[in-house]
Amino acid sequence: MTDIRRLQGALGSARAHLLARRCPEGYWEGRLTSSALATAVAVSALSLGDAHRDAELIGRGVAWLCNSQNGDGGWGDTPDSPSNLSTTLLGLSALVLAGRPAERALTAARAYVSRNAGSSPAQVAMAVERIYGRDRTFAAPILMNCALAGIVKWDSLADLPFELAVLPRAVYGVLGLQVVSYALPALIAVGLSIERHTARSQSARAVLRWLCEPAVRRRLAALQPSHGGFLEATPLTAFVGMAMIGVAGPDDAVVMRCLGFLRSSMRPDGSWPIDTNLATWVSSAACSALSIAGGCDPTEAARLREWLAGQQSGSMHQFTGARPGGWAWTHLPGGVPDADDTAGAILALLGTPQGHGAERGIRWLLGLQNKDGGWPTFCRGWGRLPFDRSSPDITAHAIRALLGFSRSAPDPRIGRACRRAARRGVKYLARVQQADGSWLPLWFGNQAVAGKSNPVLGTARALVAWAEAAPGAREAELGLQYLIGARNDDGGWGGARGVASSVEETALAVTALTCFPSRDREALARGVEYLIRRVENGSWVDARPIGLYFASLWYAEDLYPLIWTIEALGRAAAIL
Repeated sequence: MTDIRRLQGALGSARAHLLARRCPEGYWEGRLTSSALATAVAVSALSLGDAHRDAELIGRGVAWLCNSQNGDGGWGDTPDSPSNLSTTLLGLSALVLAGRPAERALTAARAYVSRNAGSSPAQVAMAVERIYGRDRTFAAPILMNCALAGIVKWDSLADLPFELAVLPRAVYGVLGLQVVSYALPALIAVGLSIERHTARSQSARAVLRWLCEPAVRRRLAALQPSHGGFLEATPLTAFVGMAMIGVAGPDDAVVMRCLGFLRSSMRPDGSWPIDTNLATWVSSAACSALSIAGGCDPTEAARLREWLAGQQSGSMHQFTGARPGGWAWTHLPGGVPDADDTAGAILALLGTPQGHGAERGIRWLLGLQNKDGGWPTFCRGWGRLPFDRSSPDITAHAIRALLGFSRSAPDPRIGRACRRAARRGVKYLARVQQADGSWLPLWFGNQAVAGKSNPVLGTARALVAWAEAAPGAREAELGLQYLIGARNDDGGWGGARGVASSVEETALAVTALTCFPSRDREALARGVEYLIRRVENGSWVDARPIGLYFASLWYAEDLYPLIWTIEALGRAAAIL
């Protein structure tokens, strides 16, 4: 039986801790973990740009990389991640290009690469290609960075069709091309770099590319935010910068803005995060959690919602062509509207005086739904890559936003449209449910789970939507069976059966079980007890790398365990 006094005490402490993390303006920025991958590519770009001017930054970045190198000689995406070949190659490239004394780190990194890829440049290039398969979004920039450092040969890099950037966006879908709008800066810059370093033929295509180059470079400049950071992402910005240095020189306007962004985003310890922040995402989640758990001053809550409402997109986005009405993950210029952040903002604003933009957001979500009934991340599915395909976690979030809005929709017609779209979304979730009853998310994973997925998190997210859409459905029961069966002996949950428990996954599992309060009171109570213990002993603030940035790079966000614990304990306090 849950000790209500301890539950209320833990909830009060958790709320106070979260509220203390707000910015002076009343919202949350959070803190993404430092990234070896981001630090490596930033060091490479600065070294290739103006190494004399940036000598201090380069030196601090190299020192951070050396200090964070794993015992096996490699680097993982975060300091808590196991080594992987891609990040290690980028770390090795950074050390080579920086030219600083780091022989021990260089020797260890080369040994790791030799063990995991081979010793020849051709073997290294083939190993990277095997990792990413047909998706060249990551493989091409990584290999370009390695080629700039002399680790692979330029002729091992496949051409990128940068000339496609001159075409209207709609043409990509008609032709079935694997060109994603958010990747256009890398397509242009890396493609130009490969072309410049290889000059493989004097064919008609080469002439066409030469004719297209001025136009695609203008397109690249137009895509760059005013502060220089593409998508607020250190890796993408650094890749574009180092590529264009070889194409246009270090004094090129795009290059200078890239390097300026990198200089301004370095942390005091010499590292870089993968992205500046997830301010909109964590603020909408915090707003929703506190509305459930209470404890936030009404004036401050209204101030937060005003800030959230102000982050809604008011114009067509140049990356994706998205219509006005969506929300991005950040309030900064490099953000791109997406389905997950839009659903989160709508849920935070529904039923409040600041919710006047919710209908525009709902119409935006309705227009994004794929033909299969699910929701993608950025663009209605015209491609073959993960962000154009539907995913269960985003679809579940969209269903909740649509159903929440439909209950008080000012126009009955849009209310009916919401319910129709939600039914299609539920059918999609039923089709993609795994044989064991789980759902697999796109934007989250667990490094200890086979396949690096996170079925506990995906199932918990989906079950909250099922509770609102069809709580008695067979699929919901199968999901509950999976979730309850994945609980560990300590009362918590990890990413899958048998994986060590974490605050993040336990909080999400508890939240899901509170939506089915009579299903397994013991599992719910033990999960709550696990969270109470973690709050009481102070370990609940230790964030784990369960986030997947662009479905590939691991990250931890300091606010995830805080926000999700508050929502879970707040929901539990209302029913226990």
